[in-house]
Amino acid sequence: MTAASGVRRTLWDRLFLALVAAIYIFLMFPIVLVVVLSLNSGEFLAFPLEGVSLRWFGALFGNQRFLAALIYSVQIAAVATVVNAVFGTLAALYVARFAGRWRDRLRTLMTSPLLIPEILTAIALLFYFYELGIGTRYSLAIQMGHIVITFPYVFLNVSAALFNFDRSQEEAARSLGAGPWMTFRRVTLPAIKPGLITGGLFAFVISFDVFNISLLLKALGHNTMPLELFDYLRFNFDPTAAAVASLSIFVTFGAIFLIDRTVGLRSLRF
Repeated sequence: MTAASGVRRTLWDRLFLALVAAIYIFLMFPIVLVVVLSLNSGEFLAFPLEGVSLRWFGALFGNQRFLAALIYSVQIAAVATVVNAVFGTLAALYVARFAGRWRDRLRTLMTSPLLIPEILTAIALLFYFYELGIGTRYSLAIQMGHIVITFPYVFLNVSAALFNFDRSQEEAARSLGAGPWMTFRRVTLPAIKPGLITGGLFAFVISFDVFNISLLLKALGHNTMPLELFDYLRFNFDPTAAAVASLSIFVTFGAIFLIDRTVGLRSLRF
């Protein structure tokens, strides 16, 4: 009976591993397919490939509209990352240290952009900016939208780092004569740096790829990379679109690689 039980467990283990492998293949196959299609030497998005070539990446970087969209997306994402690195850290410090009985309510408020559908957030911001008389004539609206939608990623990661932080180190620094600013700079900030780096990278990637916020809040004549790709696919169906999608994939995996190299993926605690 014991032997039969051992065989049964082994069989279930194999079935479970097969199921997990099938799920991963199902999730990863579209990503791999897009990258493969971007290497097609043919004139259309088609599989199997007619040949292997980097010509469509050359077409991507030779297209002035895509280059302008890429630069604009990087600028928007960089500003959102820097702003949230400051305000997300301050918000996490306040909620973790001073919120008291309001902590859970404030945490829910800070993470609400993750709970509310993105399109509803975009519509609300659109109405808000028009009520202020700003509208979408300037890049302020889309920039603020990206800051709002990526704020929770920095807040949650810094909050997680603060939750695991031993405050006795701060007390030791203060007892040795360090002021509040020096204590934060020399003790607290190095301790929460993994959460700050991880949250910043997540914020950059999310901002770079966000669509609904950009669609409703963009200024006239300014497209982010996802919007430019959307416009391109309305009239063209060549592998340049796959090259653009592959670029976004490379940015995402690049951020994951940086997180793993700097703080380690195992250190993430939400």
